Amino acid sequence: MRISSVQNPRVKAVANLHKRRQRDTEGLMLIEGGEELALALAAGVQPRTVFFCPEFQRHPSAPLQFPPETERIEVTRSVFEKLAYRENPDGWLAVAPAPRRTLADITLHRTPLVLVAEAVEKPGNLGAMLRTADAAGVDALIVCDPGTDLTNPNVVRASRGALFTVPVAQAGNAETLRWLKALNIGVVAATPQASLLYTEADLRGPVAIVVGAEATGLSAEWLAAADLHVRIPMVGKVNSLNVATAAALLVYEAVRQRIR
Repeated sequence: MRISSVQNPRVKAVANLHKRRQRDTEGLMLIEGGEELALALAAGVQPRTVFFCPEFQRHPSAPLQFPPETERIEVTRSVFEKLAYRENPDGWLAVAPAPRRTLADITLHRTPLVLVAEAVEKPGNLGAMLRTADAAGVDALIVCDPGTDLTNPNVVRASRGALFTVPVAQAGNAETLRWLKALNIGVVAATPQASLLYTEADLRGPVAIVVGAEATGLSAEWLAAADLHVRIPMVGKVNSLNVATAAALLVYEAVRQRIR
């Protein structure tokens, strides 16, 4: 099958999935990029439809092995530009069921390292935290009170496919706190008001590092429940650090302590 008109109903339906409300209503997500799609397939994601454009197409390093039931549709350059959300597309875009991951789906190691992101609004930051979690071998990323959804196309893009390699769950604050306490995982809250530097904290045991939105920081609920408050030293004029950068510093300090 080949589609050449941007007015095609199938094209319009996929373009509508750029909107969160439409993705939530249909329970679908978009996966753009050959490398990202390869990681999704390796994780067991079964796309319903794959759109590809030979004019843009670059083949990923890993072969794309689609399930037999996946529909494959060739489209023209103009059609793919309407479907894509990247500035420099590589000619691959899939529509797949959105995963519904809960805390019950998370499997932890003996001494877990968990990253919790509360009320993070920018999909680019959430995607960057997923990349850090993947690189550092974090057991899970828990998203609480999200300002953006995990299936936002820009989360997939910014994570470079790590959305499919890192165990991820979405849950409320209270539910996540109960889950952590039940598993005897200490809560380490990052806040500029803390007196303890993050490099001086003992992060070798089972810990959950919790970061909040740049504008508001962590909620009172997390600050009150935390076993430890830590801060990242700042000597500049700007009063906040990018949340993804802060998360990377804290996570890699825990990694450093565990391998020394």
